[in-house]
Amino acid sequence: MKKDFYEILGISKGADAAAIKKAYRKKALEFHPDKNPGDKSAEEKFKEAAEAYEVLSDAGKKAKYDQYGHQAFDGSGGFGGGGGHHGGMNMDDIFSQFGDIFGSAFGGGGGFGGGGGGQRRTKGSNLRIKVKLTLEEVANGVEKKVKVKRKVQAPGVSYRTCSTCNGQGQVMRVTNTILGRMQSASTCPTCGGSGQILDKKPAEADAQGMILEDETVSIKIPAGVVDGMQLKVSNKGNDAPGNSVPGDLIVAIEELEHDLLKREGENLHYDLYISFAEAVLGISKDIEAINGKVRIKLEEGIQSGKILRLKGKGIPSINGYGSGDLLVHVNVWTPKTLNKEQKQFFEKNMEDENFVPNPEKSDKSFFEKVKDMFS
Repeated sequence: MKKDFYEILGISKGADAAAIKKAYRKKALEFHPDKNPGDKSAEEKFKEAAEAYEVLSDAGKKAKYDQYGHQAFDGSGGFGGGGGHHGGMNMDDIFSQFGDIFGSAFGGGGGFGGGGGGQRRTKGSNLRIKVKLTLEEVANGVEKKVKVKRKVQAPGVSYRTCSTCNGQGQVMRVTNTILGRMQSASTCPTCGGSGQILDKKPAEADAQGMILEDETVSIKIPAGVVDGMQLKVSNKGNDAPGNSVPGDLIVAIEELEHDLLKREGENLHYDLYISFAEAVLGISKDIEAINGKVRIKLEEGIQSGKILRLKGKGIPSINGYGSGDLLVHVNVWTPKTLNKEQKQFFEKNMEDENFVPNPEKSDKSFFEKVKDMFS
């Protein structure tokens, strides 16, 4: 059974953001791999602390955790937003995401030294792709497999420590100012910040020892995403030369239009057209919903402009708070041409009291209905 995140960091549920950050830094420094070389137990506690901080430092995730506990994240996007479970955390993710918290306590600017070296690890550049989703895929969630071209280190390539920065990726510069001698750090011009330079380069590699490689990446897209939203798949971007970690794959969501359903947030809208006779007599109709047809009954004398609300038949909330509704807009279709017999029928009944508009006070005007929709 997973430990309580608050218990891992040694704080109460009422702790504010500053207290959460302070508690995490204390635990992370205590169990840091450079301080505990080869200690698997310390490494696991280091990962646990990072996992707890990743959730509790995010207001939205913290609220979900407070309400649902660990179940809020089971089977959905965990650490790093790439769709993995909590617990299978990557050390490089921890340092790339939270490295600034360690400051200069471990030499390499917070980089993962692998147990004592403190050598800087650079991060490769991110890749960006666009994924098109149907409304059905948005509503149900989907796993997409996409092919990406990634820069990776060529087989047989080797690097050596940069002598300019001694593997730190940064050089210190001292300048004389009116306030005295000032020291500043800048990216090493020789290695570009990687701390290493090319030693052996295979023939097929570029000037940095990299090659392009096709990889099929599986992306788990949760239900309820919206057009323009970006998801992150950790470590599926480009590699960088030398001692590095891959960048991330940024996935931009593009939502395709549905033929019949229009989306508005978590609600769906459907225009239902019925004949004058159907409006007068009432009828049952099959409505196109997101996961198949739904039968609804229209009462006798239903008015054009009536909106029927089908609860829970819309798009699920991406935060797991239920689903929106399907709003059915009733439109009575007026025939444009009539034969002689039909014309005589309506002419005969034009003055009949049943055909004279007589809206009840409970019948809302068009503007009131629009106001209700957006309130």
